[in-house]
Amino acid sequence: MGRSSSSRTPTFRRLAALGLAALALIGCTGFQMSGPQSTLLTEGPVARMQTGLFYITLWVTVFIFITVGGVLAYAQLKFRAKPGDDDTPPEQSHGHPLVEMGLIVASTLLLVIIAIPTVKGIAFQEDTPDRENALVVKVTGYQWWFKFEYPELGIVTANEMVIPTDRPVHIELRTIDVIHSFWVPRLAGKKDLIPNRANHMWLQADQPGYYWAQCAEYCGESHANMKFRVVSLDPTDFAAWSQRQLADARTVAAPVAATTGLDAADMPRFQLASAKPAGTEGASYAESPFAHWQMMQAEPTAGSEDAALIARGHQLFQQKSCGACHTVRGHGSMGNIGPDLTHFGARTTLAAAVLDNTSENLHRWLIDPNGVKPGNIMWKQGYVGYNIQLTSADVDALVAYLHSLK
Repeated sequence: MGRSSSSRTPTFRRLAALGLAALALIGCTGFQMSGPQSTLLTEGPVARMQTGLFYITLWVTVFIFITVGGVLAYAQLKFRAKPGDDDTPPEQSHGHPLVEMGLIVASTLLLVIIAIPTVKGIAFQEDTPDRENALVVKVTGYQWWFKFEYPELGIVTANEMVIPTDRPVHIELRTIDVIHSFWVPRLAGKKDLIPNRANHMWLQADQPGYYWAQCAEYCGESHANMKFRVVSLDPTDFAAWSQRQLADARTVAAPVAATTGLDAADMPRFQLASAKPAGTEGASYAESPFAHWQMMQAEPTAGSEDAALIARGHQLFQQKSCGACHTVRGHGSMGNIGPDLTHFGARTTLAAAVLDNTSENLHRWLIDPNGVKPGNIMWKQGYVGYNIQLTSADVDALVAYLHSLK
C-alpha cells in the first residue's frame, strides 16, 4: 500500500508540470478573445451587464477552485505514504460538525453572490427601457436567413439590420419554420425564435459600428451558414438611411423620376451627416467593414455601369421567375419567400452573410447556390422546382442588375 501510494507522487508532479506549461504557453502566445464575435468586448448596455455577470461567476468559481484544489493538494502532499511506512491505515474520522456547517454556509453565500446580480440581470434584459421611444424591429427567422421589418418606418430588409446609436431597440422575435436563435455577441446575448410563440429582447449600441452576428441554435443543414450583420448609425445618418430604404429600387436604364414618381431633385440620397472616416473611399471589407458599408451606400458614378447589361439582367430576373420568391419594389417583383432585394447592391454581404458582396462571390452564388449553402430554398424550390438553367453570360447580367440595386 505504501509503495503504490508513493508511486502516485511522480504522476502528480507530471500533471502539475503540464499545467504550468499550458499556462506558460497561453501567456507566451498572447491568448486573446478579441474576435468580431467576442462576448468580452462589449459595446452596448445589455452585453455589458451580461459580461459583468460572467466575471462575477468566473471569480467565484476561481475562488472555489483554488480553495478546494489547495486543500486537496495540501492533503495529498502532507498525508501521502512515504517509503518505509507500514500498511496500517491511518485513524479514520467522520468529519467535524462545525466544519461541515461552515462549508454549507460558505457555499450558500457564494451562491447568493451569484444569484443577486443574475436575478437583476434577467429583469434588466427582459424590460426594454424607454419603451415608448424605442425603435421596434420585427425579426423573422427562415431556413437560413433573417428578415428585418421596421413596422413604425415601413421598412423591410434582410440579413443586415441597421439601428440608431444610443437608442433602445425592441426586437420582436418570430420564426417561420424551426427554432432559431438571435445573437449579436457585442451588443446582447442569445434569444430563441420559437414556433408559435412570441419572444422579445432588446439591445442598444453605444457608438456607430459594424457587428457580426448569427443564429446560435442548430436549425438544419446550413445552420452554420445562417449569419447576419448589425450596423449602428448616428441618429441623423439613420434617418437618412431610413428615407433611402423607403424608395423603390434604383433604375439605371431610365431616369429616376420616371420610375419612382419623384423629381430627381427630391430623390432621397444616403449622405452621412458625420465626417467619413479616413479610408472610406475604396475601403476594403476585410480591413474596415464599417467604412466599406458606408462606401456601399453610394450610387455608382455616372457612366460606370453598363445599362444594357443591367437591363438584360432585369429581363432575366423576370424570365427565370426570380420575382416569385424575391421582392424588388418598383421593378414588378413582389415575392415573399426569399429576402427582399430592393436595395441589395448596398449590402456588404450575400447569402445571409456567408460571402462578401462582390461580383465574384455573387457569380459563384448564382451558379451554384447549393454548393455555398446546402439545402437552401433558392436551390430546392427555385433552381430545381422551376428548372432554372443559367449560362455564365446570364449570371454576368444578373450580377450587374443586382449590384445596381442601391
